[in-house]
Amino acid sequence: MVTFKDFRNNVKPNWCPGCGDFSVQAAIQRASANVGLTPENLAVVSGIGCSGRISGYINSYGFHSIHGRALPLAQGVKMANRDLTVIASGGDGDGFAIGLGHTIHAIRRNIDMTYIVMDNQIYGLTKGQTSPRSSAGFKTKSTPKGAIEPSINPMEMALTSGGTFVAQGFSSDLKELTSLIEQGLNHKGFSLINVFSPCVTYNKVNTYDWFKENLVKLSEVEDYDAHNKEAAMQTLMKHDGLVTGLIYQDIEQPSYQELIDGYDEKPLSAQNLQLDENYFNDLVKEFM
Repeated sequence: MVTFKDFRNNVKPNWCPGCGDFSVQAAIQRASANVGLTPENLAVVSGIGCSGRISGYINSYGFHSIHGRALPLAQGVKMANRDLTVIASGGDGDGFAIGLGHTIHAIRRNIDMTYIVMDNQIYGLTKGQTSPRSSAGFKTKSTPKGAIEPSINPMEMALTSGGTFVAQGFSSDLKELTSLIEQGLNHKGFSLINVFSPCVTYNKVNTYDWFKENLVKLSEVEDYDAHNKEAAMQTLMKHDGLVTGLIYQDIEQPSYQELIDGYDEKPLSAQNLQLDENYFNDLVKEFM
């Protein structure tokens, strides 16, 4: 029987002690085992930043990509091998700054994969600069007088981009976070899971205690319906995005793969891609 220990390797994470990313890693490992995956059935593709290291800390297929480009690579992996469960991961700078265009189009495309964002509202690896998730007035090395731009709200953005699975977790709540990732892995379509993952070294505002005081658990909101998009948007706006749980899910929208005419059941990775010499020569002649 596969357990979360099967998704461990011998690489010791070098995140700062207390970093929220430790819990995200543990939640991915636990969720993967709970839904019945094995290491050879899972691929984790990450971007750049502290969070980007996570692909090397999980016993699975892993690819450490470039800044903001985890999603294009992860989508390519999924399209080439539909039998793999694919998780893309990165930080808020990775997914909501340089990679924002990829994020929006991946959401609306609805490829059957999961994207986990470790959101610490700051650039941690480059030693503490303002990110798109930093609140107005937030003081860092890049904004010593306070940020003058408002922060982006990724959950509202996901809803307006056509997201079919939109959720948000908190790294301090491992049980709920694991459950959300399980649900995301089982969802037939694109799953976006934003995780409040405090940076204990550079972000002295959005701390564990701050989140505990300000977060609202949707599981405790009376009559909350995660299948009601309008209600989901109103709830996000009411609480300024500071909610955790399953925000919205659409189980009716088909995935990208289901809409492709003639999408082969046999993964591209298992097919013979060698071209017959005559066929190759005919192709070349078309460009001569």
